[in-house]
Amino acid sequence: METMSLLGFAACSPNAELRGELEFTIADINREAIPPLLRRRSSQATQMAFSAAGAVCAQTGRSPAQLPAIFASVAGEIQTTDQLCRELVKADGVISPSAFHNSVQNTVAGYWSIASQCRQAATALAAGHDSFAMALLEAWCQLACHDGELLLVCYDESWPAQLDPGSGEPAFACALLLAASTVENAIAAIERPCRGPATFPAVWHAKAQQMPALAALPLLKLIAAGSHKQMTAISASEAGWQVNVTPLSTTRGA
Repeated sequence: METMSLLGFAACSPNAELRGELEFTIADINREAIPPLLRRRSSQATQMAFSAAGAVCAQTGRSPAQLPAIFASVAGEIQTTDQLCRELVKADGVISPSAFHNSVQNTVAGYWSIASQCRQAATALAAGHDSFAMALLEAWCQLACHDGELLLVCYDESWPAQLDPGSGEPAFACALLLAASTVENAIAAIERPCRGPATFPAVWHAKAQQMPALAALPLLKLIAAGSHKQMTAISASEAGWQVNVTPLSTTRGA
């Protein structure tokens, strides 16, 4: 497989300042994308991931029930995990079974599978500042081996300030609908992610260091702009992950 095709993308953030900084659309959280029974107990991470994933599926006319999915997040349900730790140090040390259930890395993947009645494979991964890069590489491997299409979602909610002061903001999620090889109506062709010298844009470097999910921004911005083929950095870490991207159309990115 020489390339995988991007059929559409969507992005979500509750941060109004971030939404106003970019040339392509970043939507606020859409609570209607979350099933009523899940809304009350869903985390910011789940709300953003569902909003972005639901938007790209609607945009491309794909049924979530038919798509294998990859969910990438550095910190996962970090707010819930932090709250559990706070409860554990109290005298009684009693924690909520529901909170414990919702504290694991694959919470979003599990709820997405249940809500969309999807029996396809779902992968949850974390790789620090390389999480978006590793999600793209995982997508490449799965499509090269199994063909077809898949959903990739990269997200991170706001982190508790005391855990890593100056990091974990702004909350952000993006979702990409990818297909094996070259297909009609693709908005971009993406080659295999690899390590290399591509420089992460200085304007976003500091923010991507604070919120690793923002490592997706250079790729999304390039595709939305319909620019020429170029090597694009997909990680703000020193590892130097990059990908060669050829934008084909700007009609299916949101």
